[in-house]
Amino acid sequence: MKAEQIAAETRPVAAEIRQAREQNPKMRERDLARLLGISEAEFVASHVGHGARRIVADFEVLFSGLQTVGEVMALTRNESAVHEKTGPFEKFVNGKRAALMLGEQIDTRMFPANWVHGYAVEKTDGKDVRRSLQFFDAHGDAVQKIHARPATDLAAWTALVETLLLDDQTPDILPNVTDAEPFSRKLPSDGVQEILRERWQAMTDPHQFHGLLKDLDIDRVSAFELAGEAWAWPLDRGSVPALLRLAASEGIPIMCFVGNRGCIQIHSGEISTVMDKGPWINVMDPSFDLHLRTDHIYEVWAVRKPADVGHVTSIEAYDSDGQQIIQFFGVRGEGNRERADWRGLAENLPKLDRAIQLGAAE
Repeated sequence: MKAEQIAAETRPVAAEIRQAREQNPKMRERDLARLLGISEAEFVASHVGHGARRIVADFEVLFSGLQTVGEVMALTRNESAVHEKTGPFEKFVNGKRAALMLGEQIDTRMFPANWVHGYAVEKTDGKDVRRSLQFFDAHGDAVQKIHARPATDLAAWTALVETLLLDDQTPDILPNVTDAEPFSRKLPSDGVQEILRERWQAMTDPHQFHGLLKDLDIDRVSAFELAGEAWAWPLDRGSVPALLRLAASEGIPIMCFVGNRGCIQIHSGEISTVMDKGPWINVMDPSFDLHLRTDHIYEVWAVRKPADVGHVTSIEAYDSDGQQIIQFFGVRGEGNRERADWRGLAENLPKLDRAIQLGAAE
């Protein structure tokens, strides 16, 4: 039975999901899950007893253990961007609401409440075995996947998996997942603009911006629209591919943020190889891969925020719902001014006439 038929007739059970996998061996799991009308977590769970095992997302055990396994590849994605970093997990900082993994290569901000379902997965590919740890939120969407590499210490990896295993490894049980609330913008109320501009100008750290949004109960794009061009201005949608090509050709080190409900993953440094493939623009470097759907980009903004020294400039891309896809900064050490080459790049990206943008939206 084809995947389309299974999805059309009823919500599939585990055996039917595995059958669909066998019949569609080259299809990406995320795409096949969508075709079956299930979440990716349910898809992976259907293989418990068939190459997958349930594990607990205990941050202290997980990330302390990952610091012993050496080189891995950490993958964090959202609907429009995939961010892959290869290297070791280095310094873990735990926290109840947010945790950090700090390192030269793997640098993340993680939100434990959204790491709900976990699986250790092994897949045979010819003579090779591909190993990964995969974590999903309450809606069955992936928050982060960690893949073993040829240089990974497999003894340490195996020991970590054994420590994380849950007692219940009963096959054919799919997790309970709930539908996510669709993202919706928080539009400003009357009189917010003056308060926003005053507080924006008074910031001393870009991280204060989140608190500003929360206090005023507005979304990021609404804040940009109200801030005035001294602080935020819209760019042409082609600005993000242009940014990547210019940063690569001019050797400008950048910070690239991609996130979802459970994890934000950051690249800091130069990039070199930028390639197009269909609607995707890709960075393909030894320790950093980025895959970005340019056709999902609806708005791009250049944004200035006050910092400890001067201000910093970000380039941020959003989808048609106003949800952030990707964010870029120039690499900057605390206490240092923003790099002149990054600022020059950001400020010279093609601006978009706001009146034209609003007319196109209508």
